[in-house]
Amino acid sequence: MEGTEKYPVIGSPFRQPIPLPTVFKPSTLFVSMAVLTRADILCAIQQKSIVFSPALDVFQLQPHAVDLRLGYRFLIPRNWMVDHKGRCAIKVSIDDTAAHREQFDEVTLTPGQYFDLLPNEFVIATSLEHIEMNDPHLMAILFPRTSTNRRGINLSLSGIIDTGYKGHLIFPMKNEAGNQVLRIYPGERICQIIFEELTHPLSQKESDQHGIDAAKYSSQNSPHYQLDKEEERHLLSQGKLDDLKKHYPLV
Repeated sequence: MEGTEKYPVIGSPFRQPIPLPTVFKPSTLFVSMAVLTRADILCAIQQKSIVFSPALDVFQLQPHAVDLRLGYRFLIPRNWMVDHKGRCAIKVSIDDTAAHREQFDEVTLTPGQYFDLLPNEFVIATSLEHIEMNDPHLMAILFPRTSTNRRGINLSLSGIIDTGYKGHLIFPMKNEAGNQVLRIYPGERICQIIFEELTHPLSQKESDQHGIDAAKYSSQNSPHYQLDKEEERHLLSQGKLDDLKKHYPLV
């Protein structure tokens, strides 16, 4: 194919590199991304293209996904605080950064302890595994396990894990099992991750760039809720969406 070059593909040795365009051509640009299978994932782990700590066990590796285990840290939202005026509701708004810093209590369990998820309670949980995405050709998508949803735990997520990411993953959990209290234990398989090959490799600088700034959740070893970009929040809170589009065009 004219105007293309081949990039190495992590995964099965039987899969051939995909020719990629060096110039934008709609007819050739959109090449299907490939989902890694069990053999591909094992190969990537052996080559340290993907690193899990602690290491995976046989229960976690699926035909074309990896089940992640629940970690020990949880963020529990606060809905009120006491200040000089009295007991006040915490306003959770994009224009109030101080309130966001006070929005969560962090709970860290120890081995053998459990976490009772109360009816209709919303928390933010973390993965047991620390993950490293070391190959510039790979990204991943986080999904809930169907068995988790069947228990009444809502993990309404499909998060993007960028190439180059290093850290634990954070995800929302909500008890939607009516009036039942759901007891969960660190180490339970709670969600799953699917790996895909990019049509073109990304440098670390490119993968860190989200919009006009660096990614919010890049290389984090502990969960911290973060806000979107300050410039964006400032204009949105003033109702200036047209100004946002005018001053921050894509090209």
